Amino acid sequence: MDKYQKSHKDKLFKTRPFDPYAMPLRPGGSALCPQCGAVYHGGEWHPHGANGLGPLESTVCPACRRIEDHAAAGQVRVSGRFLATHEQEIRQLMLHAEQQERQTHVLERLIAIDCKDDELVATTTGTHLANRIGHDLEAAYDGACSYRYSDSERYLSVDWHRD
Repeated sequence: MDKYQKSHKDKLFKTRPFDPYAMPLRPGGSALCPQCGAVYHGGEWHPHGANGLGPLESTVCPACRRIEDHAAAGQVRVSGRFLATHEQEIRQLMLHAEQQERQTHVLERLIAIDCKDDELVATTTGTHLANRIGHDLEAAYDGACSYRYSDSERYLSVDWHRD
């Protein structure tokens, strides 16, 4: 077996990583998250707007479950001397990125933004938001940014630093 065949075989038989927050038993019809108001319809979660869908099953969405459990799927760590003088601006950038991301990915939310040991740490319910915050920080303030996905690609850690 040559190198190409072996790598192709590894891709064919790779099992999907287990995500406890993915919905293995999807609601049969439409559902409404009682905590955030997101609506599940047609196999996807949508922002509010359950008009004309008929009866809605009450189901807590995966993002609200992650927030309750403090189970982050993404983390953004901001460090460096730049943080001391621009912390409020960076927090605003993170909140704005969340608002923008939720327009296309309803389940992408900030869990918390905490300041620990001269670092600002934001945790997110999904990888898209962590990725977007990292790119927004690079675009707005330069600095050095690194992205590390877990082996299962279900978790993203972003580190941004500027002195």
